[in-house]
Amino acid sequence: MKNVFKVWMLGTALLVAGTTQAQVAEKAGRAVDKGATAVGTGAKKGVKAVGKGAKKVGKKTSEVASKGASAVVDKKYDSKTGPAGQTIYIDKNSAYYYVNKSGKRVYVKESALVDKPM
Repeated sequence: MKNVFKVWMLGTALLVAGTTQAQVAEKAGRAVDKGATAVGTGAKKGVKAVGKGAKKVGKKTSEVASKGASAVVDKKYDSKTGPAGQTIYIDKNSAYYYVNKSGKRVYVKESALVDKPM
């Protein structure tokens, strides 16, 4: 009878310890889920910020490259500027254009050009 009682006590102790351990594991699991959600949100914000920065750098690089290429290949119109004071270039077809902030050529009519302030 003593051995049956010992086995019963051991089983009860294991059952109680297992239940307690399961509750602790569940709380830890919830905490990890919360932390993972916070990290995921932070990572999304970081990715968005990096994307914006990369886009900004890409546009600036494109602008500088386009302006450099235009300065080498095309003629610069010294006495006129664009509608907002941009540098005007003349391409091989005698068309007037300036390079915008995205690095794209924006063609303008000669009548839209403004005299350069001296």
